Amino acid sequence: MPFQRRFPIPLRPRTLLVLGVIAGLILCMWQTSRLAREQALQALRQDAENELRLSAASLVGHLSRHDYLPELLASREMVKRFLSDPDAQDPMPLNRMLDRFRATANVSDIYLLDHTGETIAASNWHRPDTFIGQNYRFRPYYQQAMNGENGSFYGLGTQSQDRGYYFSAPVWLDETAAEARPDGVMVLKVLLDTVEAGWAEQDAELLVTDHDGVIFMASHPELRLTTMAPLTTAQRQAVTASRRYGGAALPPSGLREHHRRDTRTRLVGFDSGPLAGQRYLSLARPMADFDWHIHILKPLTPVHQAQWLAAVLAGGLYGLIALGVGIGWQRLRLRRERERFAERERRTLAQARDELERHVESRTRDLVATNRRLSAEIEERQRAEDSLRATRDELVQAAKLAVLGQLAAGINHELNQPLAAIRAYTENARAFIARQRVESADANLAQVLELTERMADISAQLRQFSRKSGDNLTAVAVTPCFAYALRLFQSRIQESQVTIAQHWPTQEAWVRADPVRLEQVLVNLIGNALQAMSEIPEPRLTLAIVAEATCVHLDVIDNGPGIPEAHLTRIFEPFYTTKTMGSGLGLGLSISRRIIEDLGGQLDASGHNDGGAHFRVTLPRIADPDDPARPEESSHA
Repeated sequence: MPFQRRFPIPLRPRTLLVLGVIAGLILCMWQTSRLAREQALQALRQDAENELRLSAASLVGHLSRHDYLPELLASREMVKRFLSDPDAQDPMPLNRMLDRFRATANVSDIYLLDHTGETIAASNWHRPDTFIGQNYRFRPYYQQAMNGENGSFYGLGTQSQDRGYYFSAPVWLDETAAEARPDGVMVLKVLLDTVEAGWAEQDAELLVTDHDGVIFMASHPELRLTTMAPLTTAQRQAVTASRRYGGAALPPSGLREHHRRDTRTRLVGFDSGPLAGQRYLSLARPMADFDWHIHILKPLTPVHQAQWLAAVLAGGLYGLIALGVGIGWQRLRLRRERERFAERERRTLAQARDELERHVESRTRDLVATNRRLSAEIEERQRAEDSLRATRDELVQAAKLAVLGQLAAGINHELNQPLAAIRAYTENARAFIARQRVESADANLAQVLELTERMADISAQLRQFSRKSGDNLTAVAVTPCFAYALRLFQSRIQESQVTIAQHWPTQEAWVRADPVRLEQVLVNLIGNALQAMSEIPEPRLTLAIVAEATCVHLDVIDNGPGIPEAHLTRIFEPFYTTKTMGSGLGLGLSISRRIIEDLGGQLDASGHNDGGAHFRVTLPRIADPDDPARPEESSHA
């Protein structure tokens, strides 16, 4: 016979082997990439920590090296002499002296305020935006100095609109008196552009924010005078009242947090602005002396490069190992194949005829036995289907009774309180009658009458839910159906402290349906939502009615654990449930969908954007039956 090569491994195991090798490669590259990413993030955080510490120290040093100068100038005799009688003296000598000190100290401006806060001398006397004649008594640095203390402040200049840090010191003409108060204030302004220019050379973005989250300093110019997060109304009013930033709009910077690694480290990005499209490692450090926080944003480009490099190296190494194993295994397989082939050829011719006869006889017996088993299995399956159909009908009925049982249990809980109150009022009435206090007894009996009416309303709810539905469809208002369903769960909602959000249209929406069956569906959906939120610390149930031109949507949304994607295609199957044993039969959603389809609508489920589950009932919309202007055909739809 001609030589035919036979493979010991069938096609499917080989396919599985190839898939296993590919899966191993992907797993190896993924794990290596994750490890490299974590190590790169640790290294990047260490670099960011060092740079942030140096930048904070540089900023503190730049500001604090000038804090002595206002106090030094306030003690000069020329300043005190001019402040004692400014109207009778020429301010130019003092202006020039302040200008010389400004140039020597390399600061922005130096100026002198009198006791009313008006500027009477300044180093910028010769500029169009001079401070002379301006009143700054509203500035905190003036108020601190007039209280006898050295002051500080940061904000926008009212004249120059430049961002600066201000130092102030009180000027005393006579500080020996017991009730002496400062007669003026010496102020020094330091610009922050020099520090920001040094930051621009770093491979990172640096930000300085105040206690309101306003970005006061930034290495990127477009981020200055923006906010880390949108300001609340109270924060914006406080910032406006302080006049710290003048009339700046202070828009949000667009910063969004993607992942928080610890209390100080985050992975962030920008939804808009000059830094949009790239992610950063953000690290913050408090500056307690200034009530600031300094932030550094390091690009994640080195982390991504490290991930790709590690994944490529791991994939290459894995490929070399897999190639070596494959070559060795192939050689061993070929050698064993040749040995087995020679042995099989020697025995095949001698055993072929006997094996064929035995095989035909065995297959004949197997076919007869198989036919008998198939006949028995067909009869057994028919009996099982009949039994299953009967069992399914019983379970559907049991599910309905279970819902009625849950409602009855809740209403029984609500009846206990009125019964206890009726007993107490009755005993009081008997005591009042015995004491001949008829008016008091009558008041107690009136309370008993009110409680019995309340109990009648509660029992009417259970009686309404248990009534049979009709076959004829009528015009149904959607809002009362929701209200009825909520009343059935009122006690459970109060006990669980569930927040209810209702979104109703301005005009009532009408659909053609059976009110009993529609209420049954809403009761089932709301009951499932409450059960799903039983372990949620702040449960929230959202009910909405969305009326469109041809249909009405009824939404039931919870913030529970939600429905996994793999379960969305099966939750409407009969007897399929994700609840614990004994919590349900898995028929509620199946029955609800069948009811809505019988009403000509649709029931869908999906995951909500904020978590939880979203169930939507869609029914055809009809015109208001009480509206005289509605089309006549709408009543026959």
